[in-house]
Order: sequence, then structure tokens, then C-alpha cells
Amino acid sequence: MNKITAKKEEKNYITPHGYQKLVNELNHLVRVERPEVTRVVAWAAGNGDRSENADYIYGKKRLREIDKRINFLNSRVENAVVVESSSIQTTKIQFGASIKMKNVESDETKKCSIVGVDEVDTALGKISWRSPLGSALLGKEVGDVVSVNAPAGVIEYEVLEIQYQEIIA
Repeated sequence: MNKITAKKEEKNYITPHGYQKLVNELNHLVRVERPEVTRVVAWAAGNGDRSENADYIYGKKRLREIDKRINFLNSRVENAVVVESSSIQTTKIQFGASIKMKNVESDETKKCSIVGVDEVDTALGKISWRSPLGSALLGKEVGDVVSVNAPAGVIEYEVLEIQYQEIIA
């Protein structure tokens, strides 16, 4: 007898703002975009030969893409663990922390916030808790030095400041 075991999804740590973005996208796809595409496909199917009907062919393809994204978002929302960073009281870096740090070699300062994998935006300084830098920072305190392997070699950062506040944008 073959026993099929379902892969248990790992927890999806996420900020309240990131969670709301996922829910908003899911609702938009389910309530607005999918019904619109379904109407176009139904209209196109009524026009006869489907093999050469671009509206029908594209619409069916778009429905598959939407359904795939809906399934992905459902999974991410179901496994979400929303972390309210503004209520965290600790001196150590945890998920949701905003950090100011200094490159030990160049003295250049950098700010970043540790967020969920669905919220990463390096241009805004939002890094994943699973990224090399994010995971290296977890558990550190002000004054600690972290080493991160980068394509250009090992980079060391000194933690200058840690804050817990609501992460938006």
C-alpha cells in the first residue's frame, strides 16, 4: 500500500501590510479579473470556431494564469503568520525589525527592514528574513558585527540601531 503524504507548507511570516496586499490581490483576482475574463471567453466561445479565435485562446490561457495565481495566493494567505512588529519589545533583531548598520570596511551606513519573502523590495530596503543578510542579522544586538557572503566577497556590517515599528510601502 502506497502512502501519499502531503507536503506541509512552511509558515509564511509576514507583516500586516504585506498580508493585506496579498489579500487585496487575491480578492481582485477572484471578484474582478477572473469574472471579466470568463465573460470574454464565454462570448468568444459563442462566436463559432474556437481553434482560430484569438479572444477564446488568449482568454483560456489568461484564466489558467489567474487560477494558478489564485491557488498560490490562497496557499500564502492560509499559511500566513502575521507579525505585528510595533508590539515587539526586545533588544535583539527579529522579524519586523528596522535596522541601521554600517559597513565595517567602507563606513557606509545602510538601513533595512526584515520582512517576509512575499514583501521583499530591495530598492526600499526590505529584505527577507531568509536572505543571507536577513538570516545573519536575526538574533544580533546593537554593536554586534555580522558577516555576509556576497558575490564580491565577505562583507561585515556593524549593527548601529534596531527599531520595531509598522513597516509600510
